[in-house]
Amino acid sequence: MRLLIAISGWPYSELVVQLASHVAGRAGETPTVLTVIRALQDRRPARSALKRARVVLETEVPSVDTKIRAGHPAEEIIREAEEGDYDLIIVGDRQHRGLTRFVLGSTAERVMEHSPCPVLIAKGRVSPIRHVLLCDSGAQSPSLLDRFSTQLAEMVGGGVEITVLHVMSQMSAGPGVRGKQLRADAEDLVREHTREGEMFTADVHILEELDLSPYPKVRHGLVVDEILEEARTGDYQLVVIGASRGEGWQRILLDDLAHRIISQVDRPILVVG
Repeated sequence: MRLLIAISGWPYSELVVQLASHVAGRAGETPTVLTVIRALQDRRPARSALKRARVVLETEVPSVDTKIRAGHPAEEIIREAEEGDYDLIIVGDRQHRGLTRFVLGSTAERVMEHSPCPVLIAKGRVSPIRHVLLCDSGAQSPSLLDRFSTQLAEMVGGGVEITVLHVMSQMSAGPGVRGKQLRADAEDLVREHTREGEMFTADVHILEELDLSPYPKVRHGLVVDEILEEARTGDYQLVVIGASRGEGWQRILLDDLAHRIISQVDRPILVVG
């Protein structure tokens, strides 16, 4: 898995590098650390930031590539991702003054909207990934779990616990969904062979084949509220959500639900397109 780690000045990007260190060791390829400068006088602090990042990452991987690009941060990150055929981009989300600004709603958001690959956002507390919350509605084809398992399962490694969460909301329920189903737990849905139950059965099979430990879970209520509550109250080191792709431009289109989840979740979040 080819990994692109986008940083700004130090210590602003320390969280990004910490998160990357937990992923890079499983990636199997040399990661690339990129920083973007706007002017030539920024080159020296850029080199210093890259050196610090290399020191941290080389505790997990044998070697690290570093790059400096000049221009607009989001545009250069996307250009590097496209030219380098990367499988995952890691960025930060806070506003800082430095070589670049990774601001949720500006640089980080633009990277997510136009990225040719999934984007992992470093935020909140960072620790080794042992428990993942995967929010799979099953509405997209292929499903989020299908895309995660084929593209990124190696980033978490075997033995990791994955809670597959589906939120059942009466507001978005289809005409064939009975009121009883809107109160059922995952075991009930599987036992009754509902649409969601069949999805859970398929998800468990996929995850077990990858040597991961699956835990289907249902919450009832408003989608964003329930995802955020589960993320806050559970012992998760990573939250995974999906985003649709525009057919014409083949770019991720962040709808209002994704915006709200990304901006409010209090730990690292992976956006898979």
